[in-house]
Amino acid sequence: MRRRWLFADQLGPHFLDEPGQPVLLVESKAVFRRRVFHRQKAHLILSALRHRAQDGDVRLVRAETYAEAVTEPLSVCHPTSRAARGLVLRLPDVEMLPARGFVTAPQDFTAWADGRGHLRLEDFYRYARRHHDVLMDGAEPAGGRWNLDADNREPPPRGVTRLDVPPPPEIVEDAIDEEVRAELDRWEREDGIRFVGNDGPRMFPATRREALDRLRHFADHRLPEFGPHEDAMLAGDPLMAHSMLSPAINLGLLDPLEVIERAEKAYREGSAPLSSVEGFVRQILGWRDFIWHLYWYFEPEYRAANELRAKGDLPKWFAELNAGAVEARCLSDVLAGVRDRGWVHHIPRLMVLGNYAMQRGWRPAAVAGWFHRCFVDGYEWVMTANVIGMSQFADAGRMSSKPYAAGGSYINRMSDYCGGCRYDPKVRAGDGACPYTAGYWSFLARHEQALAGNHRMRQPLRGLHRLTDLDALVEQEKARGSRAP
Repeated sequence: MRRRWLFADQLGPHFLDEPGQPVLLVESKAVFRRRVFHRQKAHLILSALRHRAQDGDVRLVRAETYAEAVTEPLSVCHPTSRAARGLVLRLPDVEMLPARGFVTAPQDFTAWADGRGHLRLEDFYRYARRHHDVLMDGAEPAGGRWNLDADNREPPPRGVTRLDVPPPPEIVEDAIDEEVRAELDRWEREDGIRFVGNDGPRMFPATRREALDRLRHFADHRLPEFGPHEDAMLAGDPLMAHSMLSPAINLGLLDPLEVIERAEKAYREGSAPLSSVEGFVRQILGWRDFIWHLYWYFEPEYRAANELRAKGDLPKWFAELNAGAVEARCLSDVLAGVRDRGWVHHIPRLMVLGNYAMQRGWRPAAVAGWFHRCFVDGYEWVMTANVIGMSQFADAGRMSSKPYAAGGSYINRMSDYCGGCRYDPKVRAGDGACPYTAGYWSFLARHEQALAGNHRMRQPLRGLHRLTDLDALVEQEKARGSRAP
């Protein structure tokens, strides 16, 4: 049996043909030279590789590049990036196997997607539910409804600073983590390798056992409360009831199918409501697989899409996670979360970070690269369609039906940020103008012609022309430029 080469996002048992199969792991320093990653992301990846190297017949090679570490016949599962796939195809005596770590097979996605004018998550998700018999009662969806989003969009409970759910089990660092931290310090000191963000105690699983503990705890204690407030934000509770499993799944420590099955089991046993389970399954079976397949289904040039012709560079304060330079409470807090944890949940990503970047007209490829580098669960395949298509609407609607642009009223409704902020979400012009409210109307004014044919934007565009201070607002936002709000 050939030794199985496992990339750092293929570390679970489902990437092997049988237990005990010989394994090759490669630490490539060149990966960290090419991009300025978050310090905690680099730590997590190296810790996961070195912990995996303790299991069975595993050979860990530390090299400058992957190619110089490959010295014997190998097999490898289809990598998750085009660059890695290209490398594998160029190497002699390396057999590339079909992809693992996702639920729907590529050929099934292609058969579903071919001939459709627009690709939408909801359509794919229903197909996947049927195809894999997930949350189905015969031919019908469990509970009689495919989509329970209406039950899962509640604002945070009034008068609380955090949800009443137990935190996920803490990670206990060990000697491997100490070794990794010392090595990253040495890279910065001696090799000129740079990182962004703060170092800190490891928050996410680096081993299969840690990942399974987190999965069990989430299913038993956090999943029941996940659904209702999954789109809500609290300054004092960055985790809310989210699973915190995406880094472990994206490292390959968990098979997404076992995660889905554990969530459905909770519903079938009556320990978690359908709304929470359906919302969670939608994220894994639906969104995660959808984004993966779009990465390969769309042409390679998709990552350069820029239909709204956004040309701005990322300002230094944003690129360097300088939350202290920002007065807008929501953006400052979320940027601090990225700085301190390398993670915030999906609504701060979309409606605080992505929304602001789109309003300001920053280059979509630069925004996608920033998310890739700064998030512990960020990979090229994760961020390409997520950011280019959904967050920045740079593909003119190929995979998302409207821009996810919103003003301060959305953030005020779905969070507790606005109460303690120097800006007023109801004010769009002047010293107290909310940068999101002003930015929203400025965005619409700038792209009115491009968005005129989108039926979901008709009402907002009609509202644009009812503003008596539009010209002053647009000039105000031009003057703001790339300054921290």
